[in-house]
Amino acid sequence: MPFFRFSRRRFGQIAAWSALGIPMLSAGSGLAQSGQAAGTQNQRPSSGFPSGFLWGTATSSYQVEGAVNADGRGPSIWDRFSHTPGTISDRSNGDTATDHYRLYKEDIQLMKALGTKAYRFSIAWPRVFPEGTGTPNPKGLDFYNRLVDELLANGIQPFATLYHWDLPQALQDRFGGWTSRDTSKAFADYAAHVTGRLSDRVKHFFTINECSRLVHHGHEWGSDAPGLKLSPSDVKQVRHHVALGHGLAVQAIRANGPAGIRVGPAENAVSCIPAIETPANIRAAEMATRELNAGYLTAILEGKYTDAYLAQAGKDAPKHTAEDLRIIASPIDFIGLNVYMPDHYVIAADNERGFTLAPFPKSFPHMKATWLRPGPETMYWVPRHVAKLWNVKSIYITENGTSGSDEPAADGTIYDVDRIMYLRNYLTQLQRATSEGVPVHGYFLWSLMDNFEWSDGYEQRFGLYHVDFATQRRTPKLSASFYRETIARNAVV
Repeated sequence: MPFFRFSRRRFGQIAAWSALGIPMLSAGSGLAQSGQAAGTQNQRPSSGFPSGFLWGTATSSYQVEGAVNADGRGPSIWDRFSHTPGTISDRSNGDTATDHYRLYKEDIQLMKALGTKAYRFSIAWPRVFPEGTGTPNPKGLDFYNRLVDELLANGIQPFATLYHWDLPQALQDRFGGWTSRDTSKAFADYAAHVTGRLSDRVKHFFTINECSRLVHHGHEWGSDAPGLKLSPSDVKQVRHHVALGHGLAVQAIRANGPAGIRVGPAENAVSCIPAIETPANIRAAEMATRELNAGYLTAILEGKYTDAYLAQAGKDAPKHTAEDLRIIASPIDFIGLNVYMPDHYVIAADNERGFTLAPFPKSFPHMKATWLRPGPETMYWVPRHVAKLWNVKSIYITENGTSGSDEPAADGTIYDVDRIMYLRNYLTQLQRATSEGVPVHGYFLWSLMDNFEWSDGYEQRFGLYHVDFATQRRTPKLSASFYRETIARNAVV
């Protein structure tokens, strides 16, 4: 039975039991579809996650691998960007990172100690094709063959991301990177090659990680590689080329992988949360989700740009063909969602859009990373909206986590109770979602270990394992024990 058709009793009111103030459902709200009268009793989510729920951790190639000159790897846009003065807050780079390229076997043992059964990693395109296209580098792919084999030998499923932002610098120099359709086509060729060599063991592929960030930070604001500040029309064209690259990669994976291979995007969808859980606000948040993700996720799932998106873009709308949209909407098997915080709290309004976005007050709390505003209910509403709006049957939470101060106490332990607080509240909301039938099938915590956090360098630590970047020593934080216990019980602890 679809989750939005369950009874009022099943959905119930949720008591505000968390330190972050998970909101109480109004007596008559349930889900937007219910519209039934008040009278339900307060009710917590079920005591655990569904049987077979997949617990994992996540990393990305440039953030952990290091070994940027090893075994024929070519330079990426992040190599050049991080070596450009003024781009990284602590003036660091990913040349060594956490040396995962050499220490992957030890890191897999860290995963095994947590009890995780899945690992989401990304493949460095410039390791496989140092020039972006042309002759592949067999030594580059050899690393991922070794990694996959070691994961499987330890009972951990490999989930591979094909693009987590480390575009070969050669494609940036030759084509202008994602400003050109040629890069979309090159990405499909790369996807075909990787699939042909790994899909005998890797059964799940994510195409592109966080189109939203790579477009805005990398091509509009200049805060990520390649550090461009393009016009509004060029930014929208970049987004279209990324979406096209996703669709072409889906087709390439299908054509070069075995039957049963599974593929989808991993997106930090613009999260729209009903400010107060009333039927009107819930519906407004759904409308906002569809429109504020119109340039990518909505296009993938509907095969068109919405009328409102095109009207608002006007002369800056992306140049595209009907065939482009057909490719972008190539059938996928799941949606990956990176969920960190609420982007907008939404209120129903009698205006053209049908909703108003509430401004964040200056007093709104944040974690150590000032951009990370905790809103645990985001973990409930984002997958719920995606499942309901587009009838998505399979969802993975591909990233969720927080940075922390992570300073060792006198006894040497890192008592990161702030991270435990964050995770407990978000996972409680995810448990709420799965108990109501929202089809989330797995969760990948960001991150396995501290790593190179892009323009923040090594100043922000998101890991369950503390990394001494001078010695590469890994030390479990208290949150590692929390996550291990949660996995063991298959329920929030």
